[in-house]
Amino acid sequence: MHEMSLAEGVLAIIEDAARRERFARVKAVRLEIGRLAGVEPDAMRFCFDVVTRGSVAEGCRLEIVDTPGTAWCMHCAQPVEVAQRYDDCPRCGGHQLTVTGGTEMKVRELEVD
Repeated sequence: MHEMSLAEGVLAIIEDAARRERFARVKAVRLEIGRLAGVEPDAMRFCFDVVTRGSVAEGCRLEIVDTPGTAWCMHCAQPVEVAQRYDDCPRCGGHQLTVTGGTEMKVRELEVD
């Protein structure tokens, strides 16, 4: 379950921000996860709850923002939205797609005290 190490990385970002910005408590974290990132949102929520115990983020609300997967179709020369890697082009049915987005995971916003 790689979500545990991802949750630990998110906590490290939060703790660095807490030291830098001098806040004592996090009330909410908005996390953007692309559909092609290979991250299971429910597993991420569980792992986040586990790793934040005893930290400035303990008990905070985790908001996960789902972002679409995008690709460039070489056959029809158009950007398209894809649900998963190796999907066919939804416009032309072609197989020559280059993923252009939706693989990211970003801490977008912290709500703090």
